[in-house]
Formats: sequence, C-alpha cells, structure tokens
Amino acid sequence: MWRNSVDWKNTPLITDRYQAEIDHAATFHGLDKALIQAVIHAESAYKVAAVSSAGAQGLMQLMPLTQKTYAVNNPFDAQQNILGGAAYLKHLKNNYKNMDIYLAAYNSGETAVERYGRQIPPFPETKEYVRRVKILYGRYKQNQQRLNAINNSRVLTTGVSANATP
Repeated sequence: MWRNSVDWKNTPLITDRYQAEIDHAATFHGLDKALIQAVIHAESAYKVAAVSSAGAQGLMQLMPLTQKTYAVNNPFDAQQNILGGAAYLKHLKNNYKNMDIYLAAYNSGETAVERYGRQIPPFPETKEYVRRVKILYGRYKQNQQRLNAINNSRVLTTGVSANATP
C-alpha cells in the first residue's frame, strides 16, 4: 500500500494556527472542529500557501471548481479556504453519511466515488488518505476532550469559566 513516511499516530498536532477560523467554520457548517483540523493537517500540514501537483490550493487543498462552487475568491486566504472547505465537507457528509466514503470523495472526488458504487475508490492514495484523516481526527477529538475536561475542572475549582470576562 502507498504510504508516506509520516507516523500519523505520533506526529505533533497543530493546535496554534487558524483556530478562530476553524471554530467559526465548524459552528457555521455544523461540523466537528476536530474533523476540520484533521483535514487541514492531512491536506496541507497547516501551510496556507500549499499547492498540490493536481492544482489544489490552500489549507484545505481546494480545487479550482470547488473554489468557484463555494465562492472562494482567494484560496490562500485562511478564512475563505476553511469556510469553503468546510462547506464542501458538509455537502459530502450529507451526501454520503459514512465517514470513510465522504473522506474518500474529498480526496478523489465525487465522480470517482460514484464510479466505484459509492465506495472508497481502489486508489492507494485515497485509501491512505482516509486512514490518515481518521487517525488525525481521533487524535484531535481526544485533544479537544482533554482541553474541555481541563476547562471544566477550572470552572469547578474556581467557579469562573475560562471564557468569562471580568
């Protein structure tokens, strides 16, 4: 099977970039923040200027047609790219329901998924992509739960929310 050399179970998570944009897109599109983080990490390693050999651009590696569909005028603008990528991810999630399938469609396109009977296409890169995103998603989700537990324990011990303003 095709794999790159990154150990996705142990590579450091990236939690200090574009969090406001990710939070906004997750809330706006009703997606799990950890899913958006995992896709960004898998697609571009949080490099806003990333461009693939296939022509995908920006943090969520949007193809030109996807950019046009979701009104992304500047794919290198983090907010536009994340909102457009999250809108596309929401569309795929609603259309395919199953995470493996909608992640495969994000990677190889809806046409490929449909051609193979709404299953993961038999492309080694796509199979690896689904595996990678699911690993990262689990890790980002676990990190999110850990941070929530820490914040909840602070509220219980101090009586003040971490988000409270004086």
